[in-house]
Amino acid sequence: MKSFERLVLPHLKSFTSPLLDPLQFAYRANRSVDDAINLALHFILQHLDSPGTYARILFVDFSSAFNTILPSLLQEKLLQLNVPDSTCRWITDFLMDRRQCVRLGKNVSTTQSISTGTPQGCVLSPLLFSLYTNCCTSSHDSVKLIKFADDTTLIGLISNDDESAYRREVDRLVSWCSINNLELNTQKTVELIVDFRRVTAPSPPLILTDSPITLVDSVRFLGTTITQDLKWEPSICSLLKKAQQRMYFLWRLKKARLPAQMMVQFYTAIIESILTSSITVWYTSATTRDINRLQRIVRSAEKVIGCSLPSVQELYVSRTRGRAGRIAADPSHPGHSLLKLLPSGRRLRSIRTRTSRHKNSFFPSAVRLLNAL
Repeated sequence: MKSFERLVLPHLKSFTSPLLDPLQFAYRANRSVDDAINLALHFILQHLDSPGTYARILFVDFSSAFNTILPSLLQEKLLQLNVPDSTCRWITDFLMDRRQCVRLGKNVSTTQSISTGTPQGCVLSPLLFSLYTNCCTSSHDSVKLIKFADDTTLIGLISNDDESAYRREVDRLVSWCSINNLELNTQKTVELIVDFRRVTAPSPPLILTDSPITLVDSVRFLGTTITQDLKWEPSICSLLKKAQQRMYFLWRLKKARLPAQMMVQFYTAIIESILTSSITVWYTSATTRDINRLQRIVRSAEKVIGCSLPSVQELYVSRTRGRAGRIAADPSHPGHSLLKLLPSGRRLRSIRTRTSRHKNSFFPSAVRLLNAL
């Protein structure tokens, strides 16, 4: 069955890709977790360049999101996205009346028929969920709704203490979830406020379905820790801890006299991949101390393997240029308009920034790196 699903997947994408919400980053070509984080930060930092502004960020958690899809409602949404009727009916039939049971040791439960949600491990499930939530968007320019599969983030860009648009969009999201059979998990939904004003007033709490939302100082967003002061030490400390733990295995391979070439491959796949996790997001805003701590891991690996390895700076530059190049080449990418060529066609237009926080973020830094080529 999965083989047939893999045949249906590109067929489904061919009809729906041009109509997908540009702020849905999951399961799309030339889109990554880093893109979602970088664009969210760009919206926030560009807004905070103006005086008297702050941002409220709602990190939404759904209860068993993939298991709540209604096939009949999904079929209507697919038809609106110009998917052929025959394909829609096949998908509905595929999701309806699924038989399943639970096995525990030698004990097997009675078989149940299920007609909601998508099967676990199904090839089509991630795309079907993205299509199901495609119409969930923001209607106000000052509120951005960024999605990565079922990870949904609502960013309110507040000016002059006017939160009315943000609160309306939160209410619209709650209403949309109710209509589309998605249940908000208010216990795990949290809010982060980024506010660098010298004089601030306590913000009224946000209420979802009669439950107050918890205000937090930091949150794990798509694998990266975001703090209310937008500093990256917690994320980098987490990466350092993981990389140091994996260095043990490199030592063991050295004692086993593994060839240097194979040790380099191990280092690249197991340790370097940790050091460069979301590096385009945090590197230019990291402190010199944190960068040096990361570089010490690289130097330790060089001593173990006995050859030179790319520095953290080199890894950042290569990944940023590669990521920015792909965004610049993809007109459908929501960050494409930020990488505009000057009339000469030789250099990119610089992005105006007023603060070092904004200047050191991904898009302004990427423009400088590409212009330096």
